[in-house]
Amino acid sequence: MIRKNILIALFFFVQQTNAQELNAKVNVVYSQIGSTVDKKVFQTLQSSLQNFLNKRKWTADNFEGNERIDCNFLLNLQSVVETNVYKATLTVQAARPIYNTSYVSPIINFIDNEVVFRYVEFQPIEFNENRVSGTEPLAANLAATLAYYVNIILGLDYDSFSPRGGDPYFQKANLIVNSAPEGRSISGWKAFDGQRNRYWLSENLQNSKYSLFHDAMYAYYRKGMDKMVDNEKEARSQLIVALGHLSKVHTETPNLMIIPFFFQGKSDEIINGFKKSTPQEKNQVAELCSKMDITNASKYASELK
Repeated sequence: MIRKNILIALFFFVQQTNAQELNAKVNVVYSQIGSTVDKKVFQTLQSSLQNFLNKRKWTADNFEGNERIDCNFLLNLQSVVETNVYKATLTVQAARPIYNTSYVSPIINFIDNEVVFRYVEFQPIEFNENRVSGTEPLAANLAATLAYYVNIILGLDYDSFSPRGGDPYFQKANLIVNSAPEGRSISGWKAFDGQRNRYWLSENLQNSKYSLFHDAMYAYYRKGMDKMVDNEKEARSQLIVALGHLSKVHTETPNLMIIPFFFQGKSDEIINGFKKSTPQEKNQVAELCSKMDITNASKYASELK
C-alpha cells in the first residue's frame, strides 16, 4: 500500500490500532426546521451518520490511527418536504497532512445543494454497494450520497500519494452514480440535474480526456507540497508543473467541474507557497491561477506582485 508506506514516514511512530480509514466529524444543523419536529431525531441522526462513516471499512487497506483521513460533513437541514423527508445541503471537507509540517491541505471543500432523504429516528444508516438504491430510494439516498463522497475523498487522497492511486475509488463513486436512488424529489445524480453535481464530478474524474488532473494531484502534493521543507525551490517548480497540467485541461475543455473543485480553499495556500519566489514565477502562477480560479483572480494579482 503506497499511501500507507508514505504516511508511516510522515508521522512519528504510534501504537498500531485497527482504526478505519476516516476520522470523520458530522454536524447536523436543524435550526431551519420548525418546532413540530422533535429535535432529538436529528441528534440521533448525527450520531448514526458519524458511526456509519467512521466504523465502516471502506477499503481493503489497513490504516493505523495516525493515518486516518480527517474530514467533516455538515448536513444543513433546510425544510421538511413531507413527514420524515428533509431537504438539505451537505458540506464536505477533507484535508491531507503535509510532510514535515503541522499543516494540512484541503483536498475537498465542496457544498452539495441537492440532498433529499427520508429518516425516522433509530432507522439504521445502511449502504450496500450491490444495491445502492435500496428498497426505498428516499431512505437510501443519504447513505448513497455519503458513500459517494467517501470514495471521492479516498480517491483524491490516494491520488496525492501515488500516481493514479485513486482510480479504484473514483470507479466506486461512478458505480454509485450509475446505480443511485431515483425518485421525483431526488436530484444530483444525473447529467441533466445541473453542471456542478455528483454526476459531473464523477464523470470528470473518470474521463481519460482529463487524466492530467490526476497527474496534477500527485505533482502538487507528493512532489510539491511534501518537499517544501527539504527543497523549497524544487517544490515550487513542481507546483508550477501541477498548475500547468490543470491549465492544459482547462484550456482544452473550459467549464469543467474539476478545475474550480480543485481550487476550493487553495488560494491562500498557493499564494503562501510562492511568497519567497522569483518575480517570474510569481507572474507565471498569478497568470495561471487567475484564469482557472476566477473568483480569486484579483487576490493572485495583488499578492503575487
